Amino acid sequence: MLLAVAQTPVREDPRDVDALHESGRQVRALMREASARGAKIVHFPEGAICFPHKLVMSVDGPDKVGPADWDRCQWPVLQAELAAIGDLARQLRLWTVIASVHRLTAPNRPHNSLYVISDRGEVVTRYDERLLSNTKVSYLYSPGSSPVTFDVGGVRFGCLLGMEIHYPELFAEYEKLGVDCVLFSTTGISPGNAAAQAQGHAAANSYWVSFSVPTQHSTTAPSGIIAPNGDWLERCPADGSPSVAVVDLDNGSEAAAESVTHARPWRREARSGIYTAHQVTDPRSEDRTAAF
Repeated sequence: MLLAVAQTPVREDPRDVDALHESGRQVRALMREASARGAKIVHFPEGAICFPHKLVMSVDGPDKVGPADWDRCQWPVLQAELAAIGDLARQLRLWTVIASVHRLTAPNRPHNSLYVISDRGEVVTRYDERLLSNTKVSYLYSPGSSPVTFDVGGVRFGCLLGMEIHYPELFAEYEKLGVDCVLFSTTGISPGNAAAQAQGHAAANSYWVSFSVPTQHSTTAPSGIIAPNGDWLERCPADGSPSVAVVDLDNGSEAAAESVTHARPWRREARSGIYTAHQVTDPRSEDRTAAF
């Protein structure tokens, strides 16, 4: 299974029609590149079409953060760009995971989401960011409530978004759900060095992690794909250019086989309570001050 991960410029004003169209054009250009390189699925960063800035949206702005006025968003343009992305996914027979704001019924705030578009151009599922930043949950979005998995060609994917890199329990949850690869999209790489954390989650759970960020971060943390042993296998250029990196998610490869075949099953067994039968009752065990 060939997976492509993208990095694209993120634009922050959903009122700017020309910017929305340009974002859509760049996404579709990278979809064509991913398809030409043999990818069956392509993964884009948070805000790939637009990441509405808190001050642009604020009713108290532009100098103060306040509740978002979502009437400022050019919803018909956003929907048209997403529809065009779906049409191209169908033409290319390319699964496409694309971030977007997902509108809810007024007065509810929208979700911050990842749409999963099949190779038939249909939205088959959607992941909504659950653990939002303080600003997002206070002023911008409604949180999601559940993990999402989907299968392509025998490979199971899970989705995470935004600041969820900082929550290892979400990555562990996907391990329990049997995913082979987590698709993580974000607009930010700090605090906490998100790229390093992504490597740690991949190694700790023995699965692939696709790390997709905007071109604005490429000089320090370009998009890329991490093997189940925690190593980067391929990364986009660190020069600010829109681009894709493509990797074969082969669990039999040198970078994956040991982790997938041995480490992951043993960790599951270790967590199942196998140590209970080996525990002993011994005064020297119970006495925490005993030495030597």
